[in-house]
Amino acid sequence: MAGNTIYGHDDVHDPALFHRLSAAAPSVDPAVLNLALRARTCAIRRGAATADSRLAVIDYTRPSTQRRLWVFDMQQVRLLFDEYVAHGRGSGEDLARTFSNVDGSLQSSLGLFTTAETYEGDNGYSLRMDGLEPGVNDHARSRALVIHGAWYVDPLLALKQGRLGRSYGCPAVRPQVAHAVIDSLKQGQLLFAYYPDRAWLANSHFLDCGGQGTAAAEPVAALHASSR
Repeated sequence: MAGNTIYGHDDVHDPALFHRLSAAAPSVDPAVLNLALRARTCAIRRGAATADSRLAVIDYTRPSTQRRLWVFDMQQVRLLFDEYVAHGRGSGEDLARTFSNVDGSLQSSLGLFTTAETYEGDNGYSLRMDGLEPGVNDHARSRALVIHGAWYVDPLLALKQGRLGRSYGCPAVRPQVAHAVIDSLKQGQLLFAYYPDRAWLANSHFLDCGGQGTAAAEPVAALHASSR
């Protein structure tokens, strides 16, 4: 590494990386993908991830009835999964609108997470996550926010009731793909959960790796708006 440059595909401003990922997953909002790559770059610089770490992206601006979870293999620069994912009961109905770091809120959390160990729990094969952003998602482990399969993540059921079933805050996925998704993301991969929450956008140290604080909020918001 020299200065702010990261060799290979680690830099968010590498147009080849961005365009290859966009081509692999054309349904991803380009602004959300750009922010996820920005957060990933910062995590690598800070030693919280490696250049080989896989990247999962959740876009909570989308309704639960749409696919809004993408998992990327960053070594081969390809899409592994394009999936449905549940949000917390406290976050909203079909659309997630509120997010929390507080135990008992039953809300999903935003920001950048790193994945950890797998275990067998009440929901079967599950994957623990650790939130990297203080005050935003750093209570993820104590809140038991984990990736797991759930029967209520059923797109056919969602067509009947107007939304997927909801979790206690976990990013739950379809049982049919849960084991494969978890195995692709276990042990030190990255997950980036997005919603245009102004306080988070303004203060996230992974979206503004230089530590400029609220100075990053307006360009980030403008980036999102320009992609619509």
